[in-house]
Amino acid sequence: MNIKNFFKYYLCFALAIVMSACSIKKHIPEGEFLYRGGDVTVIDTNDVENKADLENELQSLLYPAPNTRILWMYLGLYYHYKAQKEDPNFIVRFMNKKIGEEPAYFSDVKIDVTKNLIENRLQNNGFFYSETASSIKKDSTKATAETNYTVRIGKPYRLNKYKIERDTTDRNYPIYTELENALSETFIKDSFRYNLRGFKAERERIDQYLKEKGYYNFNASFILFQADTNLNNNRTYNLYLKLKNGVPQKSKVPYEVEQIQVFPNASQDTSAVSADSVLVNNITFIQNELFFKPHRLQPFVIIEPGKRYDPTKSKYTSRRLSSIGTYKFVNIDYQEIEPKEEDSLWKRKLKADIYLSPLTKRSLRAELQGVTKSNNFTGPNVGLTYTNRNIFKGGESFSATGSFGYEKQLGRKTNGSSSLQLGAKVSLTFPRLIFPGNLEPYFKYSVPKTKISTGFDYFNRTKLYNLNSYSASFGYMWNANRYVTHQLTPFQINFVKLGNTSDEFEQILDDNPFLRRSFEQQFLAGLTYSFTYNEVNKTNNKGEINFQMNFDIAGNSINLFGKEQPDGIKTFLGLKYAQYVKGDVDFSYHYELGKNGHGLIGRIFGGIGVPYGNSRALPFVKQYFAGGSYSVRAFQIRSLGPGSHQPDDNENGYFDQAGDIRLEANLEYRFPIISVLKGAVFLDAGNVWLKNENTALPGGKFSDNFINEIGIGPGVGLRVDVQGFVIRFDFAAPIKRPSLDWKFEYKNPVFNFAIGYPF
Repeated sequence: MNIKNFFKYYLCFALAIVMSACSIKKHIPEGEFLYRGGDVTVIDTNDVENKADLENELQSLLYPAPNTRILWMYLGLYYHYKAQKEDPNFIVRFMNKKIGEEPAYFSDVKIDVTKNLIENRLQNNGFFYSETASSIKKDSTKATAETNYTVRIGKPYRLNKYKIERDTTDRNYPIYTELENALSETFIKDSFRYNLRGFKAERERIDQYLKEKGYYNFNASFILFQADTNLNNNRTYNLYLKLKNGVPQKSKVPYEVEQIQVFPNASQDTSAVSADSVLVNNITFIQNELFFKPHRLQPFVIIEPGKRYDPTKSKYTSRRLSSIGTYKFVNIDYQEIEPKEEDSLWKRKLKADIYLSPLTKRSLRAELQGVTKSNNFTGPNVGLTYTNRNIFKGGESFSATGSFGYEKQLGRKTNGSSSLQLGAKVSLTFPRLIFPGNLEPYFKYSVPKTKISTGFDYFNRTKLYNLNSYSASFGYMWNANRYVTHQLTPFQINFVKLGNTSDEFEQILDDNPFLRRSFEQQFLAGLTYSFTYNEVNKTNNKGEINFQMNFDIAGNSINLFGKEQPDGIKTFLGLKYAQYVKGDVDFSYHYELGKNGHGLIGRIFGGIGVPYGNSRALPFVKQYFAGGSYSVRAFQIRSLGPGSHQPDDNENGYFDQAGDIRLEANLEYRFPIISVLKGAVFLDAGNVWLKNENTALPGGKFSDNFINEIGIGPGVGLRVDVQGFVIRFDFAAPIKRPSLDWKFEYKNPVFNFAIGYPF
């Protein structure tokens, strides 16, 4: 069966399912009605703020929840009914397991119970003495029923006075002073509408406030609110905060941290006599043999002896220790110190033990990739990385990576060219800021890291050229909070040397001055900055934002020392250098559809690089590319563009298609299939363009017509997701090529294999 016939049969099958799902009346028992839910309408005699929110809140009380409809069809209910028949087939059983729903019948609706729930919820929101009416709407022809509720509310109760009510036997406890201070920061102000949810939030706020003031043994359940609504007839209330009876004495006094012990290697038996104790800034570090230098570990601990207990400092300490990269687990254990006889009961103390469980110190990781490009170059890439997570016993991470890649050009119209890539890179990351002066006190959330790296790459394209690339960088990275990450590299250099060029390659460069200029930029020195905002770890949020901004500028500093040559080009130490500025933004939004693993993800990307001064073209390594597993998946890797330019059929495709401008948009729907297997349907669009005209690449310049030069392609995907490790298979085909009209090329799908999600 060819693909065209497959689509026909698939369409017929889908239509049959749709037609069957449209009519479920025959499955509804006689005398029963399918419940379709209802509406709650609030009628207020006074203007009520957020009336729509109140109606939605009341709407959520309706029970049972009606069956889900998709385009007026009860697909889940349809498969549930079909599965009840004798010997249902595999497809029916599978679909019922994934989307099947129990029917919601009108006989399950308890109108009086629902009315009581609505009135109770209104009272919790300050609307006392409300009236609720209901109506029923039945449709015998469709065997469906609805229930609608009308709620008439009046003026809500609003706050007159908010104060603390002290127990006469507890008046001298310091907790009451802290409670008074806490009330000065309350959000419950005059005229605050009676709101039970608001009172619960206030109780949690006060509990957190007291914890941060040292009240280690306090609990939110100790706080009681009493509202007096019997003041007069103007619907106001007084709110009284009090502590419930029987609160333990130790819960009403603050605690001070007296001792701190840190165990840098919790896997060791530190009870042995040989265990070594070192005191640094009144913090004791205990380890058998030196695993982590105490003076290097101490700055990560912001809990201080002699200070009051503070859970925020504990949380920050745990996060800072985890961010080193040496430890798998961090456990902070507080223990109460029994008061001595001479100590007052008003003075309580704690001992903090910090247990650090290390990761495996050394690791070796191998990576294998298969690459297929639109220019018919195919071959393997192999990478090997060695990591030492604590090389100098101060949390320093050393990494060494070696890579090998070989690609062979296959096909009838090629000359059998091949390419060889060899690479080596070493990096050393310090879990501290290497900078003149002491700036670390300004970084409470996490300690900045300093990274130094250097690398070498060798690339050989047979019969054409070889390219030697050297790089070195020095930079910083830090987390401003749980969502924001900064990465600043003030020193970054790249030296690219082109050699062993053949006559054929020289002719190619002569025919394409743009390409020649991009290869001629041999020395790059500049600064890069990256800002990332990521809500992936945000809890109780159906939508997650991921935003990244990158900025790259090169050549300005060394331009001050550049020496101008007769041809007008400046050199530094005898080398031509590049000047450019480049910036891009990458924004994606992940929206959760229900709680069954269904999600809708949208992404947009925009970037531009501008050469200036000593450069007329961006260096080739800094240009943008489009197409491939992490871009527009309906096109082979780095095959799109620039613009509407279409390479001649007789070209061997020695080079990836590149540009100065890149625009992309992606939309993807993800859904679970079974166990670790997940699926996706997506649509990708994008391209790259040149900023300036290049006669060797006609149609490549960005223009007002760019919208018609975007490559577009839909596709489907299959993913194996094992605890966050994702193996991805995507199939896509173009429906719009930049240089052609709309046409669905489903007979020539592009297969993408990758590790991890594309965005």
